Amino acid sequence: MRTTNAARLLAAGAAVTALTLLSACDGGTGSHRGEAPVSRTPVQPEVRRQPRVNVLPGMPPVEDPADLYAADRPGRLSPVVRGFPSRVYVPNTNSDTVSVIDPTTYRVIDTIPVGRQPQHVVPSWDLKTLWVNNDLGNSLTPIDPRTGKAGEPVDVHDPYNLYFTPDGKYAVVMASMDRRLVFRDAHTMKVVKSVPVSCYGVNHADFSADGRYFVVSCEFSGELLKVDTARMKVVAQQKLPFHGAMPQDVKISPDGKLFYIADMMANGLWILDGDTFTRPRFLATGKGAHGLYVSRDSREMYVSNRGEGTISIFDFTRDRLTRKWDLPDGGSPDMGGVSADGKVLWLSGRYNAEVYAIDTRTGTELARIKVGSGPHGLAVYPQPGRYSLGHTGIFR
Repeated sequence: MRTTNAARLLAAGAAVTALTLLSACDGGTGSHRGEAPVSRTPVQPEVRRQPRVNVLPGMPPVEDPADLYAADRPGRLSPVVRGFPSRVYVPNTNSDTVSVIDPTTYRVIDTIPVGRQPQHVVPSWDLKTLWVNNDLGNSLTPIDPRTGKAGEPVDVHDPYNLYFTPDGKYAVVMASMDRRLVFRDAHTMKVVKSVPVSCYGVNHADFSADGRYFVVSCEFSGELLKVDTARMKVVAQQKLPFHGAMPQDVKISPDGKLFYIADMMANGLWILDGDTFTRPRFLATGKGAHGLYVSRDSREMYVSNRGEGTISIFDFTRDRLTRKWDLPDGGSPDMGGVSADGKVLWLSGRYNAEVYAIDTRTGTELARIKVGSGPHGLAVYPQPGRYSLGHTGIFR
């Protein structure tokens, strides 16, 4: 477990209190009987402060450099989302719908028609809108999370996945088949810059601690990209050292030092130093490793192994796997998110037309809910955090 500034301050305060009590027992003078009182200057405890992160201009400051997910604690809902009803939004790729689940009853309470082949439901940077990525429909459908109603679709070509730059200025469309990263105005979705890439199948990403670059996985060519956020430019590229690699979800470690990339063909995680962008090391997790989700206390990461119906638990501080949960009747756990209170992990069952609710303390399956065909990047909403970086909910 990492020692935070708050913990150091509490420890220092306790030490000062102890010294004060000892002094009080000695009459408050610090001298023995018959000796002249001695005046002592109190020694101030040394407090080590985490250096401030020099963030991308316009990006909110990093609250805790030792824990990028510090704002994601249970109950820390932004004022923007506090009135939103708690829901699970499930895009059904083959049914062209979004199933809406009430997490308190585990029942589907609404089915929203959207465009062709919806892939992910993505919270906007300002937390006010959920964008449904209609990949083959070449559109984004906005959903108002306060009312659950869908708005008029916005024309966007090949929106397989969607992210937002940490300064809130741009949406970044992962145009997988177009082989482009398309920077658009975060509100109007007008194109600002279209960046061609030489890899195949751009699909997932996450941003560095300072927001100045992001790492992108290329599913169909087994490659990784490093992209300069401000310059909107690919600055590095590498091929993963595994024949047939298919990298998927990307998540940064709480301390901002490493990136984890799930690989559904290598059956595990690539662990990458994003700053140096050198060759990553590998950790096997399970067949079809796919989605990555950080626990509310930032200690663990849940890894969905789609090909074997399991979830592996990775401990950040110990740098190893600690447990593996089996879905009792099998399944195909894919993408999802953690409930606002951190007690439930929600995952879509990609090939089983169902959604799984899993107790994060025990790994027990709480519910298995039937939805449309091909459920994919579901979003649990609302969640704690100051702003969203996109995908199914990457909050800082």
